[in-house]
Amino acid sequence: MGARVAALVTSRLGAILILLVAVGLTALVFLTSPEQPARDATDGLPAGKQSTRVAELTGRFPSGRAQALIVVFERADGTLTDADRAAVARTAEALGGHLPPPIPAADGRAVLLTVPLGGGLDDAATTRAVDRVRASVHDSGPGSALPPGLTAHVTGGPAFGRDIAAAFEGADVTLLIATASVVAVLLLVTYRSPILWIVPLVVIGVGDQVVAKLLPWVAELAGERTDASVSGIVSVLVFGAGTDYALLLIARYREELRRTGSRRDAMADALRGAAPAIVASAATVILALLTLLAAVLTGNRTLGVSAAIGVAVALVFGLVVLPAALVSLPRGVFWPFVPKLGSDDPTTRGVWSRVARAVGRHPVRVLAGASLALAALTLGLLGTSVGLSQTEQFRTEVESVSGQEALARHFPAGASQPVTVVVAAGASERARTALPGVEGVAAVGEPERSDDGHLVKFRVELTDGSGTTAADDTVRRLRTTLAGVPGALVGGAPAADLDERDADVRDDTVVVPLVLLVVLVVLVVLLRSLVAPVLLLVTVVVSYTASLGAASVLLEHVLGIPALDAAVPLLSFLFLVALGVDYNIFLITRAREETAERGDTRAGVVRALAATGGVITSAGILLAAVFTVLGVLPVIVLTQIGVIVGIGVVLDTLLVRTVVVPAIALLLGERFWWPARPAARAVPAAAPEAVRSAGG
Repeated sequence: MGARVAALVTSRLGAILILLVAVGLTALVFLTSPEQPARDATDGLPAGKQSTRVAELTGRFPSGRAQALIVVFERADGTLTDADRAAVARTAEALGGHLPPPIPAADGRAVLLTVPLGGGLDDAATTRAVDRVRASVHDSGPGSALPPGLTAHVTGGPAFGRDIAAAFEGADVTLLIATASVVAVLLLVTYRSPILWIVPLVVIGVGDQVVAKLLPWVAELAGERTDASVSGIVSVLVFGAGTDYALLLIARYREELRRTGSRRDAMADALRGAAPAIVASAATVILALLTLLAAVLTGNRTLGVSAAIGVAVALVFGLVVLPAALVSLPRGVFWPFVPKLGSDDPTTRGVWSRVARAVGRHPVRVLAGASLALAALTLGLLGTSVGLSQTEQFRTEVESVSGQEALARHFPAGASQPVTVVVAAGASERARTALPGVEGVAAVGEPERSDDGHLVKFRVELTDGSGTTAADDTVRRLRTTLAGVPGALVGGAPAADLDERDADVRDDTVVVPLVLLVVLVVLVVLLRSLVAPVLLLVTVVVSYTASLGAASVLLEHVLGIPALDAAVPLLSFLFLVALGVDYNIFLITRAREETAERGDTRAGVVRALAATGGVITSAGILLAAVFTVLGVLPVIVLTQIGVIVGIGVVLDTLLVRTVVVPAIALLLGERFWWPARPAARAVPAAAPEAVRSAGG
């Protein structure tokens, strides 16, 4: 950061103006934030896919976008009794009395009741309808209780949607409390001050709320609402990144306070020293997140823009608002460990100084040991599988899942969420003849003609549940069979699940190389080097594979989650590469600075590791803990992202940045910076003394 900007931020008038402007803009954002847009039928679906086009066409049919719930009555200990059938009839009467006839199972142990909800319902109306049906089904009033041994479950597409929404009810408050609590505890432990931790927590907390109010604007621009899962990930990212920037800045500020009597001069020096690394770190994360704009899934694009805005706001609050707040407070804010002018630099002794010297003495040995550890963790990928069915999306038991499992025991598993086939009206008879013969099709409903008479729609029940491999295969067979039928499109929930997973695979192949390219370019520009950026990028990728392998073992064998969700590898890669390279940036920019000052790469790397070890470790542990907070929500996708990123950040912080990167730099020496030569900028006489002080 330039001297003039640093002076402006840290001056008495400048600091006051910055704080006043921050308060004013925050109030303005809160006052002008719009409501989230209404959910559209194509939300979350990949652009141009058959399932998306079918969703767009459903409004042209008399049934519109009508949805239906499925009530499954089951007697586990035998066949249904007369009392059971009477209870089903009472329930049907309570639900309106004009429902389609109940469908008994072939084994006589279950019966299925379809409850149409009508079309045109928004999210709130659908939620009320599902709750009303469940209340009627489970009503235990006089004469309404189910006979002993008879169970009832409400499932189907709207029920799954309701249970997902319920999992996120109050999620923003829960995540905010959990995240803020974790950050507060870790800041308190890091600073060992009853006062200092409050300042960054309040500043970052306000920034998080500003981002939350900006998300509806993102939804308006991106064309898809930012749901609770997006806001949860973004909130965690803002707290994690913002706190990292705060830790790095405050650590540098503490160093400068030991050298400078004026706290304003000390903060200006801290900004000039820390700002390049912080800005480079934030730029890397923001640009990496924006690569999601190349994704096919609109949900990924929305998340990318939302998260990028979150990190940008965290950067502004961490690099502008926070220093203005800190410089307005006396040195006593660090009490009881107030940095005194002329006191010894603690980085010249202690744990991280010893670690730095140990790595400096034995780079080959420590690099070999770290490489073996990372390779062992990577072996966990051998048993990793990707792809979860719809019934495997929750960590807790929910009624829609238990209902789907009951339905699958007695009926075709795909009955609750059928495939929708749309063809041109002139080809309806051809499709009607072909559909029943497709393997995996359980039943084909009566055709429905569109309002303009140009299209015909079929309801096709599959033998397997949506999201399973068997259902995916059936959807593919349907599309192959109907490939020559004019206007044929295969949609509905099973087809949408398949299209989303295919889109995830496509996004992996496009976004992953873009992320690596963005990170590489930023590192080249920052370090003005070619060798170091490539090696740093390789270490981050190795760290990702090791963390994914370790997390896969933990998720499957400890948490009992059988596979990774299809969206998890890409999002985990994005967060880990973007955030993991942060710590390398913090270390290597300091190493480059020390090398230029001391004239020797070995002395510069050892000194940089000793100086940044404590703060980067604190930042990494805090970020890992913050991402793990995603596990408080009972949705498996967020749990998996939290676990993978948490493990990856710990590996980056404690192993890759601590051992692997310094060891590589020490082994390569001046070649590590090629073609740059930072050591050549040093005053020659300073080098020998620097080497001795660094333990060389």
